[in-house]
Amino acid sequence: MNGHKNTVRFVVVVVSTVIAFAPARGEDAFKAFKQLDSSVKMPKLNAFSPNLGATFEQSTVRNVSLEAKLTNDGEPMQQGLSWRVFSPIPGDDGKLPLLASAEGGSADFQLEPGDYFVNVSFGRAGATKKLMVPREGEVEKQVLVLDAGGVVLNAVSGSDTGIPAKDLKFDVYSSEVQDDGERGLVIADVAPNTIVRLNTGTYHIVSEYGSVNAVVRANIKVEAGKLTEATIQHRASQINLKLVSEPGGEAIADTAWSVLTSSGDIVAESVSAFPVMVLAEGEYSAVARNKDKIYQKDFVVTAGRNTDVEVLLTQ
Repeated sequence: MNGHKNTVRFVVVVVSTVIAFAPARGEDAFKAFKQLDSSVKMPKLNAFSPNLGATFEQSTVRNVSLEAKLTNDGEPMQQGLSWRVFSPIPGDDGKLPLLASAEGGSADFQLEPGDYFVNVSFGRAGATKKLMVPREGEVEKQVLVLDAGGVVLNAVSGSDTGIPAKDLKFDVYSSEVQDDGERGLVIADVAPNTIVRLNTGTYHIVSEYGSVNAVVRANIKVEAGKLTEATIQHRASQINLKLVSEPGGEAIADTAWSVLTSSGDIVAESVSAFPVMVLAEGEYSAVARNKDKIYQKDFVVTAGRNTDVEVLLTQ
């Protein structure tokens, strides 16, 4: 069991990644990037501009059309976008005031001449552009390129044993390590088989199976205009603990449990007649306390093989 402590905390990673435009389910899921919807009209806005501080007449209001694409050569997106228009002058709180917003696809804003910042987001992906609305002349359509794609995360136990969705979650972090040694959290508690929309780049994924020590880490690359499906392999299994008077007997109530590694570290505790927990592959000891008596049994967890661990009163 040399090295077991590391195995408990950081289980070996085996990743199957990048099925861009995957057949069947992959292509169906990717349709979320290309839905159809009408554009959104917004009311007139007064510009907060250091260059244009005066209030303009209604006749000077200009129509500004905005659209966004996943890639430079992609089609304009027609659903799933969130548009925000900001003043370039910070407010008293130091933040740029939000002037207007729109949801859906392409958007039209009625804006006074002046300077603005326009932001568009698609899930966790986004792009920002400085916009200058002229008092005269043509107002060009503004096109923002998100340079974004999506990822769908899932995991198995062992080679191919499915994991119930309720026992599995993912956290998505940036790939860069910050000055404090930590990674920036992008999105937490992602459910399996959920599309996460992200800007192009590499992300650090942390997959947790259960709540004890089955944790896998992997780096996943998101490509613009593509949907990546990643399946992470956990080296872990579900264990059911029972204190019994005879093999196959009923679990004895009022039992307190501790699960220890071979080095004596406690990894889980429970007060239940029949606790169920997920453990990383390795060697453990189950300690049961009942009526001031202690019973113990060593056991081995094999990846992908869920099992009952029975501790006998006679042991």
